[in-house]
Amino acid sequence: MSGLRVISGKARGFKLRTVPGNSTRPITDRVKESLFNILGADVMSASLLDLFAGTGSVGIEALSRGAHFVRFIDVDRQAVATTLTNLKNTRLSEGAEVVRSDAFVYLKRDPDQAFDYVYIAPPQYKEMWKKAIFSLSVHSGWLSEDAWVIVQLHPVEYETLKLPNLREFDQRKYGSTLLLFYELSN
Repeated sequence: MSGLRVISGKARGFKLRTVPGNSTRPITDRVKESLFNILGADVMSASLLDLFAGTGSVGIEALSRGAHFVRFIDVDRQAVATTLTNLKNTRLSEGAEVVRSDAFVYLKRDPDQAFDYVYIAPPQYKEMWKKAIFSLSVHSGWLSEDAWVIVQLHPVEYETLKLPNLREFDQRKYGSTLLLFYELSN
């Protein structure tokens, strides 16, 4: 995918490198812009956990728009290297932490911080989004009191889930991308 870029903020207009091969599916600029229009000014000074980070595009956009801290998690070595390069090129490394780890193993750890936003965009058609949202729901210590969990998937993957500590409160469809929004239910 060519043309992946930072849309707004400190690093506006910077082009982002993509992960070589087809192991990732970067968010389109249209969907990313819509997502950040929904989040609005709340992203400023917020913390974000970018699971299955890929290129790092979502977390980098958050940093560019004033997020306080973003942790990027990806198991793929090339994705981690791409995220690190994109952070360096956009000069947004400060406030960022890149961790090479399996997201499911990572979520089972004792949380070292609660995040305001968690973005989940795993490989498509493998039902990994369900496993990730269930794991986060069980390990809800990763979430701040008013946290939002946002899942990016293809609309055909969607199903309503009963989760122990999270509830879906919104969804937005943009062509072949569906964004699901969850919050703590208690």
